[in-house]
Amino acid sequence: MINLAAVGNDLYTGARSIDFIGKRRRWYLFSSVLVVLALLGLGVRHLNLGLEFRGGSEFRVANVSTTGDYGSTARKAVDSVVPGHAITVTKLGTGSPATVRIQTDKLDENQSENVQTVLVKDFDTTAQNVSATFVGPSWGASVSQKALQALITFLILVSLAMALYFRTWKMALAGLVALLHDLVVTVGIYALTGLEVSPASMIGFLTILGYSLYDTVVVFDKVRENTTEAFGNGRMSFPRAANLAVNQTLVRSVNTTVVALLPIASILVIGFTELGPGTLLDLALALFVGIAVGAYSSIFIATPLLVTMRSHEPAVVELGKRASRYAAREAKPAATGTAVPAGSGRSAGGVALAERAEDGSTALPPTESGEESTLTGRKVHKYAQASGPRNQPKRPPKSRR
Repeated sequence: MINLAAVGNDLYTGARSIDFIGKRRRWYLFSSVLVVLALLGLGVRHLNLGLEFRGGSEFRVANVSTTGDYGSTARKAVDSVVPGHAITVTKLGTGSPATVRIQTDKLDENQSENVQTVLVKDFDTTAQNVSATFVGPSWGASVSQKALQALITFLILVSLAMALYFRTWKMALAGLVALLHDLVVTVGIYALTGLEVSPASMIGFLTILGYSLYDTVVVFDKVRENTTEAFGNGRMSFPRAANLAVNQTLVRSVNTTVVALLPIASILVIGFTELGPGTLLDLALALFVGIAVGAYSSIFIATPLLVTMRSHEPAVVELGKRASRYAAREAKPAATGTAVPAGSGRSAGGVALAERAEDGSTALPPTESGEESTLTGRKVHKYAQASGPRNQPKRPPKSRR
């Protein structure tokens, strides 16, 4: 059984690492395919806009027995009054009896009354159980315009905030690309699957942007911390420091996403099995798709894209050279020394090395107890220098006469 706590600790300390940055071209290719499919869905299938956006008439018949073919009955009733109109029939809720929703193109007052009369007759119910509503397209157009204005304002403010906080516009740009990726893919999924876009869905689209941004900022904050330390000590290249940051925040990102998706998934199950189409189901569906896509972009898109944009900066290139020289210095003792059991002496990279005494014999460094140790039989004092002249106090310079 996998110990998730141990895996998370190994990812944080660097003992175990997933190469997100080195394989970034794979993530770019996969995301490009998703975006192309989403754009094809938007261009070919288009969005299935709800009645609130396209306008039209809606009829609801309550207390309908859904054991029979209620959809065919509803379509025949409307088609007998206004033939050739597009008709959508949906059952609201589960079980029987239930409420049947019938949506069609815009009807005038006389047509609407005639449809109500036919529905009462065909469903064998009373006039009180049949309601008619007309929704104009201007309301949906107003909602779309306000949502677009809110989106543009949000993106501008987010760009400024991220540029000021991280002190680099490239982080802000990488975060915005991840946000647009989430939005395009989520909307594209709606287009490809034919899911209806309602005002609640629009609210969900805007909500997932905030969630995706939050996750990206957390990862970027760790990237900034690691890369700042790397620039200071020169022990780690920029891509390696960024990859370590993604690994360190991976468990947190996964846990946060799972915790957010579980209650939304329960709402989806109840909505599909019990409640039927409605505001709650539309909002939950948009949130579920968007949060899942947002978690993916924060890990596989935002940070790898940042590394790609900064890879040719002179400071980043110089840091890579410094990190290579440091790695070479660390590897040199391991290549020239003699390995000994771990814990018996000083080690480089976790491998204990023997030291050479003044006469050329190989001796172990002193143990924690301060005892002498040797490989050749010749005793070496615990404070003896491994090679070179012994440390002697400097003599004061002779005064010149």
